[in-house]
Amino acid sequence: MNILFFAQIKDAAGMDRMDLTVAGQPDTAQLWSHLCEALPLLQPYRQSTRLAKNGEYAGADTRFCNQDEVALIPPVSGG
Repeated sequence: MNILFFAQIKDAAGMDRMDLTVAGQPDTAQLWSHLCEALPLLQPYRQSTRLAKNGEYAGADTRFCNQDEVALIPPVSGG
């Protein structure tokens, strides 16, 4: 998987992207577990960050594979 990081998540990860290979087709919660295992500093962002798979927001039941592009989308504010 090509994992993309933005804003404060990019700062916590220390990079703007990484490659991640996982077995099977993890759902969103399982993918988060893999991400936090690889980069423990992402754990505080887990509850407030959305995942997007190939340009579409992912739901809890979304399945991921190693060919996907996954973006971690932090909360945004505006006005």
